[in-house]
Amino acid sequence: MADAILYGVVQTIIESLGSSTLNQIGSIWGVNDELEKMKNTISTIQAVVEDAEEQQVKNHQVKDWLMKLRDAAFDADDLLSEFSTYVLQQEVMDGHEIVKKVRTFFSSSNQLVFGNEMAGKLSAMRERFNDIAKDRNNFQLIERPLETRAVSRERETHSFVRDKEVIGREEDKKAIIGLLQDSDVKEDVSFISIVGIGGLGKTTLAQYVYNDKIVQAHFELKIWVCVSEVFDVKSIVENIITSATDKKPKSLTMERLQNKLREILNQKMYLLVLDDVWNENEETWGKLRTLLLDGKRGSKVVITTRTKLVAHITSPMSQYSLKGLSKDQSWSLLKQMAFEEGQETITTNFKAIGMDIVEKCKGVPLAIKIIGRVLNHKKTEAEWSYIKNIELTKVPKLKDGIMPVLKLSYDHLQPHLKCCFAYCSLFPKDYLIDKLTLMHLWIAQGFIQSPDENLLLVDVADDYFKELLWRSFFQEAEEDRGTNRRWFKMHDLIHDLAQYVSETDCTLVDTNAKNVKEKGHHLSFLFYNISFFEENLSKLVKANKTRTFILTSNNWAYDEGRIEESTLEKLISTFRYLRVLDLHGLNMKMLPNTIDTLMHLKYLDLSYNDIEVLPSSITKLVNLQTLKLCKCKKLRELPVDIQKLVSLKHLDLKDCENLTHMPHGLGQLTSLQTLNLFVLSEDPVASSKHCGGLAELNKLNDLRGKLKIENLARVKDATSKFKDANLKDKQRLSELELYWNPESDDGVDASDDENSVDGLQPHESLKSLTVDGYMGVRVSSWLSFLTNLVDLSISDCKKCQYLPPLYQLPTLQRLLISNMDGLEDMTDGDMNDEISASLASPSTFFPSLQTLYLWGCFNLKGWWRSVDKGNEATTTSTISSSTNHYHQHMPYFPRLSYLSFYNCPKMTCMPLFPNLEEGLILQNSSLKALEETIEMNNRGGRASSFPSSSSSSSSSSSFSPPLSKLKNLNLSLELESLPEEWFKNLTSLESLNISDCPNLTSLPKGMTHLTSLQTLRIVRCPQLKQRCEKANGEDWDKISHIPNLHIL
Repeated sequence: MADAILYGVVQTIIESLGSSTLNQIGSIWGVNDELEKMKNTISTIQAVVEDAEEQQVKNHQVKDWLMKLRDAAFDADDLLSEFSTYVLQQEVMDGHEIVKKVRTFFSSSNQLVFGNEMAGKLSAMRERFNDIAKDRNNFQLIERPLETRAVSRERETHSFVRDKEVIGREEDKKAIIGLLQDSDVKEDVSFISIVGIGGLGKTTLAQYVYNDKIVQAHFELKIWVCVSEVFDVKSIVENIITSATDKKPKSLTMERLQNKLREILNQKMYLLVLDDVWNENEETWGKLRTLLLDGKRGSKVVITTRTKLVAHITSPMSQYSLKGLSKDQSWSLLKQMAFEEGQETITTNFKAIGMDIVEKCKGVPLAIKIIGRVLNHKKTEAEWSYIKNIELTKVPKLKDGIMPVLKLSYDHLQPHLKCCFAYCSLFPKDYLIDKLTLMHLWIAQGFIQSPDENLLLVDVADDYFKELLWRSFFQEAEEDRGTNRRWFKMHDLIHDLAQYVSETDCTLVDTNAKNVKEKGHHLSFLFYNISFFEENLSKLVKANKTRTFILTSNNWAYDEGRIEESTLEKLISTFRYLRVLDLHGLNMKMLPNTIDTLMHLKYLDLSYNDIEVLPSSITKLVNLQTLKLCKCKKLRELPVDIQKLVSLKHLDLKDCENLTHMPHGLGQLTSLQTLNLFVLSEDPVASSKHCGGLAELNKLNDLRGKLKIENLARVKDATSKFKDANLKDKQRLSELELYWNPESDDGVDASDDENSVDGLQPHESLKSLTVDGYMGVRVSSWLSFLTNLVDLSISDCKKCQYLPPLYQLPTLQRLLISNMDGLEDMTDGDMNDEISASLASPSTFFPSLQTLYLWGCFNLKGWWRSVDKGNEATTTSTISSSTNHYHQHMPYFPRLSYLSFYNCPKMTCMPLFPNLEEGLILQNSSLKALEETIEMNNRGGRASSFPSSSSSSSSSSSFSPPLSKLKNLNLSLELESLPEEWFKNLTSLESLNISDCPNLTSLPKGMTHLTSLQTLRIVRCPQLKQRCEKANGEDWDKISHIPNLHIL
């Protein structure tokens, strides 16, 4: 199989030959005609590559011809890159008057030698391609027009929804749930396996069961671990602990890990899913099984596996064999993938052809989805027939019966997508692929070419990714809502396909490096031991034309050892053609000075290392586009001449907590798109020498994603300096974090902060804003104009007394207010204005707010600063419940689902929250708002029920009593009793936590109304603990029906 990445390399050469830099230099040398001829020759060759790839399966001469083309293409790309790099380096040294400077550059005697040498190499390269072009005539290869690269953005709406729907598995789901609920078992912990071939949907079925409401209510603890091919007991135990506690254990010995695991599982009815198990060693399985036996009776471990041997070893008594979908179910899934939603007419002929096609898919959902995406582009019966009768039959027979279907879907990809997909074979199976990282890797390899100079490469790469996702080559795995980062996986069979189409060039290096190919160009390493490089150096260096060197362990940092500097120097000196170098997590203290010899380097990852200072030679890497330094916690400074990195677009400084300043010249890198941390210097004198101020940000208007600015309190003459940052013109920024980091409150003039903060106004497109440590009394009014804001956090602003009105922000979903010592009122707005807005239309009062945190605001008294009560002005904190007029019309949050109210003891008046679903936490705070919300039903002039937060309908069916949808309630208050009326509406409550209530003497009779309650947790409530003793306690009858009780 020829290298699927060949197309990307050839395309890069064509782009280089047409570049303005090469044309200008070509005119100086008088070789423009030769360069143009070379470009035309390579374009002609490119047109037949697709046909040659298909013919090589049966014709070895074509395969040899492709190998010659491949070698020539990589050499030509290296040569052109070397030449353009020298030119770019000269530009950096002498300025950017390219034609004038380059003429000078090549007229000097030493550079004349270089020019003649390069001209000779270009001439030899052109002859080499001419010979290859002549040889192609021997094979009658057919030219195929290159399809446009523009990828439709309209398909975004189809990417996830259909794939998440489960067809034809209801009976399987019921059967598995039946096994999980079976109590007639001999042992406390039972083991169940789901067995079936790859792509059948074992994982999907397990997820379907795992998230079922019956299962959620049945088990006290649920844990999911993906095991995959490497069955390492210690790693699996670590992952179980991480899944159960949301905290990754730190470098514990196996003894401490097993103690921790048994402590977690002890006497809990738990469900553990071990997904994708391959281990066939009974002794190894036994070591893990022993550690899982401490659960309460009824605990279950579900194993998904492809092999019956694994099922027999892990669960000899309970195995569920998953079958393929029926023909009708397969046809239903194919229709879902192949036809647009709402398409009414599907003719009998279409169905007949479709039924024949799904028969070849053998009931495997993955294969059906893949072929369905291919058919989605085919609109006629004739096209469907051609797929069925011609294309499916000519695909070479691969090792798996359904692989021809998957290979066909690959064949139907446009060429630029083929090389992007094939490159993904460098990631191991079940690897979490970070979308943004993958796009940067594609760009570094030259796979992404923009059809429009106004389109950024990262946006084109994003379109490529969405197309592959839409075609089911990727599956969405995880999303970090806090950072908007998304991770994806490739199904095992799709990964097999990627390895098949990239076998010539991409190598996932094995544990002893025996599979390293001399002519390979892309290497990735999955390993757990830093000594690997020292031990296998001689095998690695034979692949001296490697372009990719990446580490693909899911461990971000390796626990033991430090890579030797001599080993690093040997790797750098050997791999001179690297475009991508990943050295993350190797505990490096220094990066060798020889890094500057990697003239082609475009992507360098040094994250999770102990580097304090980068070598100055790094600024010679004029092609470098991405520099990742995240979690380099000892890094003190960036290179002084950073402006020489003229190609730099992504500078990742996340969690570089020891960074002291930003260098002068950073602002000259106007192509920067990623700069997630900007640190202002402690030393104002130094700022005028080597340390850059906020003015460095002025022209960086292509910045996107997140920007965190630290030490704003150190800025002198802040009113003018803040404006220098020019944040309002950075319309692609989605997240902005502003940290003042004041050393103390002394000497801080609040009015200065208020005047200067106006200069930090961001663009209205901002999605997330954090303000921390600001020392003004009033937060700037521009906050109210951020109409696209989704997430707002304001913390540790000690002197702030009130905020601008936020209730009309249309997209605000999450609001955090914490540690605001001076805050007495949430807003200086008039309560009547917000009441009027709320009554006129609830959708105008915090219309999108779903999550609200009010933490540590000890002096917060009310939501509004003033109320116009006739001619008398007052604050909402003085309004008592007897002032019925106001409480009848108190605004309420229409969509609020989660409220955490912590250490706000004086807060007596705030909008109500009848539609909470996810949770309510009340700790050391006033009960007033809760009581008012519960009493909403009983007030005159007020509707007796309220629209559900999950419904936009105004029909009567969507209305429900206040708090009737609440699932989780956590109380930690000075209470002597729990009023009966609190519990009447809580019919959906699933979990109730009562803690640190020493005066609470009993539970109300209303506990019996809590028909959905599954878990009751009572902690540090001594009187209540005594009354809730099993069988003997006075309140035992009120709680004995609850499945999960924890009274501590």
